[in-house]
Amino acid sequence: MHLTREQIAAFDHDGYLFFPGHFSTAEIALLHAEVPALYARREAYNVREKGSDAVRTNFAAHMVSAPFARLARHPRMVKPVEDLLGEKLYMHQFKINGKMAFEGDVWQWHQDYGTWKNDDLMPTERAMNIAVFLDDVNEFNGPLMFIPGSHKRGVIEAGHDLTTTSYPLWTIDNALISQLVERAGGKNGGIVSPKGPAGSMIVFHSCLVHASTSNLSPWNRVSVYLSLCAVSNHIRRFKRPEYIAHRQFDAIECLGDDCLLAQPPVALPWGKGMPGSALETSPDPIQ
Repeated sequence: MHLTREQIAAFDHDGYLFFPGHFSTAEIALLHAEVPALYARREAYNVREKGSDAVRTNFAAHMVSAPFARLARHPRMVKPVEDLLGEKLYMHQFKINGKMAFEGDVWQWHQDYGTWKNDDLMPTERAMNIAVFLDDVNEFNGPLMFIPGSHKRGVIEAGHDLTTTSYPLWTIDNALISQLVERAGGKNGGIVSPKGPAGSMIVFHSCLVHASTSNLSPWNRVSVYLSLCAVSNHIRRFKRPEYIAHRQFDAIECLGDDCLLAQPPVALPWGKGMPGSALETSPDPIQ
């Protein structure tokens, strides 16, 4: 899959692209079936909600689960980002965010690159996220919210929020969010929220300001996020565990478009357990 000129122009203007129903029902069913067993593991890579046993984020599923390992090499996810960045990519982060019914907490307003820059010393914002809905996403179950065009602002100064939720974020203050929303159109499009059936996909810029509310509905909202980075732009510090910020910078080689259903063999480096080295960290820049 490659992007058209019109899609590239729309991404440059808005900071995101939305592809409803991008993966088939059968493809999503294979992925969805893997989630309960992954979430049940009592491993460091499962971050749970504050005061709850519900999983907020599962990291590195592509290292332990064959269906997600194939998704990590899927051309429908990788090729659009290659088109936008003009370079081969490596996997900076792989996560399955569980905005579970009645229990899924907020994600505060932030830029993803803010965390990657401050924690991982990623040199520039030549990286972005691709999200795939494993559940239907509606206005009630905590959909993503974007401020269109906010990526044009570049890297925004942020504060490190260590208390609001169980996962620390570099977040943006409310006054600046109000300004960005007003400049993007206020009540007439200053905040957008892509919604659609399971299998829909979003590509969004690492500087696009986004958030999501808590899920008070009876419907889960589970999504997979691939954070893909240009190989030349790899991180320069291992301050966070490897299951959060990966340390292998080899370019992703795509599988065939039918890989989820054809199920070709894939390597699972952590299939027999996450190594102790994945927990090691250092505050020092790498050489």
